[in-house]
Amino acid sequence: MKKIKIGDLIFKSFLWIYAMISLYPLIWMVFYSFKNNEEIFVSNPFGFPTVLRVENYIKAWTQYNVPKYFINSLIVAVATVILTVSCALLFSYATSRMKWKGSEIARIYMALGMFIPVQAVLIPVAKIVKELHLMGHYSSLILPYTALNLSFATLVFYGFFKGIPVELEEAACIDGANIYQAFFRIIVPVVKPAIATLVIFTFLTAWNEFLLANVLIIDAKLRTLPLGVLFFQGQFTTDWGAMGATMVIASIPTVLVYTLFSEQVEKALTVGGAVKG
Repeated sequence: MKKIKIGDLIFKSFLWIYAMISLYPLIWMVFYSFKNNEEIFVSNPFGFPTVLRVENYIKAWTQYNVPKYFINSLIVAVATVILTVSCALLFSYATSRMKWKGSEIARIYMALGMFIPVQAVLIPVAKIVKELHLMGHYSSLILPYTALNLSFATLVFYGFFKGIPVELEEAACIDGANIYQAFFRIIVPVVKPAIATLVIFTFLTAWNEFLLANVLIIDAKLRTLPLGVLFFQGQFTTDWGAMGATMVIASIPTVLVYTLFSEQVEKALTVGGAVKG
């Protein structure tokens, strides 16, 4: 019993240390957003702000066009999530539950996209977007983001569909349901945990993406938040407090999305066994 208690104490201590190390950058970012340049770099770089400078948030929201960047990021991220989840659901269902020539080749071809880094396709993607006359539109980011996330999304859904007994669809067909009714009323509700997991993953990827946005966005009105922060730096000086406030604002949607879908993500770890049982 004594050894078990010591082991538990060591394990819990490790978890607390890991939690503090993980949370400190977030806490530091919040402190940083309430300071001025002198506090950030000279007098108080790591401590609690001596004065809560709420004007940093006011300045970020009113002077640095943060609302526009925020809306642009939200539009791009939400549209990417909807397109990615919808396309991945249909493709994975077709390759895992239907028998047709070339289904396995199509699945493998789609999965290979996971092993291609963004840097390798940056120039081809930029040329394709330009040739399709998508420059200056939200679709110049939404379509590439969707394409880059499809490989992982289809892989996750394929695994979930393979774990669902065929008897569920057979029973639905016996009751008179067609393939569309069986898919939307039987299969989709079962894979809700997987959908929630991919909503979080895809949203975070699209929300935080910088490299493609930096290349594909040529109109200042379409800049997303990660790209907008880059232009906060002035020629001679930078308001780091307002930049910190912007980063805090940018973090709020990601925290909310994870909070809303975290329970479904936990269910995703056990839903396979539950369905089979």
